[in-house]
Amino acid sequence: MQLSIVRRPLQFTFPARTSRGALTEHVAFYLVLRDPERPDRLAGVGEAAPLTGLSPDDDPQFAQHLAAFAARFNRANFNDFTPEAALRLVPAALPSVRFGLETAALDWQRGGRRQLFDTPFSRGEAPLPINGLIWMGEAAFMRRQIEEKLADGYRCLKLKIGALDFETELKVLAEIRAVASPDQLTLRVDANGAFSPDEALGKLQALARYELHSIEQPIAVGQPVALARLCRESPVPVALDEELIGLTQPADQTRLLEQARPAYVVLKPTLLGGLEATRQWVTLARAHGIGWWLTSALESNIGLNAVAQLAADLGVADDFPQGLGTGQLYSNNISSPLRAAGGWLRLEQDTAWEDGFAAVG
Repeated sequence: MQLSIVRRPLQFTFPARTSRGALTEHVAFYLVLRDPERPDRLAGVGEAAPLTGLSPDDDPQFAQHLAAFAARFNRANFNDFTPEAALRLVPAALPSVRFGLETAALDWQRGGRRQLFDTPFSRGEAPLPINGLIWMGEAAFMRRQIEEKLADGYRCLKLKIGALDFETELKVLAEIRAVASPDQLTLRVDANGAFSPDEALGKLQALARYELHSIEQPIAVGQPVALARLCRESPVPVALDEELIGLTQPADQTRLLEQARPAYVVLKPTLLGGLEATRQWVTLARAHGIGWWLTSALESNIGLNAVAQLAADLGVADDFPQGLGTGQLYSNNISSPLRAAGGWLRLEQDTAWEDGFAAVG
């Protein structure tokens, strides 16, 4: 087996703003597995794309470290390679690399066709429900996004909040509710830890007037007492996102869920350490009666496909949207059969995946 690394800077179609700042580029690294002695067999491809300022393996030297890893991998002369071997080879401290290599190995096992699991979704027979993502920006920009999503038929919207004037954000929510009741449209918001513990409960009470489904990560990570209080007292159900990052041991994961008792956990395989690591979180959430959904961490279509296929394999409900509507963020995304429209993500079987990976040297 040989491992190649392909770097691709992904260009946003607009500055994507969160409470942590604006993004104009996101660099993806594709891990390409193939057997030089079997050139007729399609390559297995996975994606490692650390999220700047958030991923545990975000590092200015990430490209060099990944190249060195590939060199060590190739010197090992693996006869074959499995997802289980990927998890043994890559430490938990490198979650995006784990996700990429595990996906590449699974893709290789299944013939290099990007069909990682056998589900109606992966066969192109059934779509997955998704929310529409509304990015931060000037009020007019947010209104335009909302109008477009509503016109396209989305029944669930997720709004990034926390970087603008709070009163402006409340006005935007009020405008949405003026045209779409909770029966017609589910609203989620994501603060990315923007609220201080002292102000959070008051802001959540103001947000509750708009009958929100949930708020992701209202306060910054590492404040367990304040977080537990918010989860207990908030009139808006609290979902944990960034709080999960870096917790790789089941005992630590269990402690967080039992102490905070959130309504939901939001699972990003790139940040949590891959497909099996995400399954572990789902198992724990179910055991504690906590809801969950999967979402992308701004991956290209390679990573998005892996997350979506995992969601389908986990058996998500048709009326519970996942956070998988990010495929149109980039002007130079990987060409793929993934199509997001009307609140659904589909794999169109008459559309081919970009095939340049097989030729990478």
